[in-house]
Amino acid sequence: MAFRALTSSRGSLGSLLLKYTGKQRLFHSSATALWQHDTLASMDAEVNGLPVKVYNKEGSKRVIVTKDLPGERWLNVLVNADCRVEVCTHPDTILDVPTIKQLIGSKCDGAIGQLTEDWSDTLFGALKSAGGRAFSTYAVGYNNVNVPDATTHGIPVGNTPGVLTETTAEISAALTLAAARRVVEADEFMRAGLFKGWLPTLFVGNLLQHKTVGVIGAGRIGQAYAKMMVEGHKMDIVFYDLFPQPAFEKYLQNYSAFCAANGERPIQVTVAKTPEEVLQKADVVSLHMLLDKSTTHFMNKERLNMMKPDAILVNAARGPVVDEAALVAHLQANTSFRAGLDVFEDEPAMKPGLAECKNAVIVPHIASASLWTRGGMATLAASNVAGLLQGFPVLPQGADVIPFVEAPLGSPELKATPSIVNATDLQLPMKN
Repeated sequence: MAFRALTSSRGSLGSLLLKYTGKQRLFHSSATALWQHDTLASMDAEVNGLPVKVYNKEGSKRVIVTKDLPGERWLNVLVNADCRVEVCTHPDTILDVPTIKQLIGSKCDGAIGQLTEDWSDTLFGALKSAGGRAFSTYAVGYNNVNVPDATTHGIPVGNTPGVLTETTAEISAALTLAAARRVVEADEFMRAGLFKGWLPTLFVGNLLQHKTVGVIGAGRIGQAYAKMMVEGHKMDIVFYDLFPQPAFEKYLQNYSAFCAANGERPIQVTVAKTPEEVLQKADVVSLHMLLDKSTTHFMNKERLNMMKPDAILVNAARGPVVDEAALVAHLQANTSFRAGLDVFEDEPAMKPGLAECKNAVIVPHIASASLWTRGGMATLAASNVAGLLQGFPVLPQGADVIPFVEAPLGSPELKATPSIVNATDLQLPMKN
């Protein structure tokens, strides 16, 4: 491994402190928080011909991180595990496979990668050859990671579930409101100096109150979004999921009864038998499904035409679940139809014509971009790698991972590995 020191620096990443209490996250000022006051010494260097920032240079285990991550807790997790952490500072926004392979080099114990990178046979083979024993993606989804390839090379694959639910639901709600009330169009109009006075017909949008929200994919994020729209706007709901969701259905029915008992109109709850039923009935449809072969281009020309002429389509799941070219054509042909998009089929590119569609609200994949969530994702990714390198058992899928984000470092409950998707296939020891 070629190494050349360039400069030495110290950096502090802020003191925003958060504490999780039930469903609320409150500002807090203790050492148990996500962002801490202490700083970590770093050194700018060149490793294997690439620029990196090195933390804990004397650490016995080399861990590479392809992009800098928010917060300091994740660094503390790795440093406490005696890891030398090398954060790549290459100027390219997305690192290609040869660059990451070069970064891995001849000795590398673990790696943290990004959802924009192609982690498959080449990189997992390089990591294994370098002595690698751990990998985590900095994301909950891992469609860019070829898990069977990783398993073939004996590399565990971590992800970061459990901290994206509310923040992703919030961006879906924000896109819904922005599209319905034409917020972006109105903002651009004001900034251009075109507002000459109030007019009865100026940027008239759609009222959401008492309309019908549709959810396709009623998992944790889909349910959180639905609750925001139902409780906040008294919307009726129609939802579809591959699996029964009796607890969610009961929650909605109880909320409807609560409304009726307090003089409000009860909400209507419909469990759809097909996703097409959701498309036909809803005024707003929010997509929350996983991306696989069965959901690629799920929203195609035919299904778009099933929706109401003035409906709103929201996608904060994965870009390829929507046939983006078909959506552009639909938006162009139906100016009353609206879309709110956080993800795109060919990120970072958009299909031709989408940028010119005034009836689309488009943001650059920021669903998880809240301080608490992005810092929590970093800590979970680091905890996956640190846990594997220390031989800690793996938590079962779906376990509570919030302690990794908020419990004091060194707590006994943190002597585990939070989320490894191929733990069973690799027969890794599991925590009881």
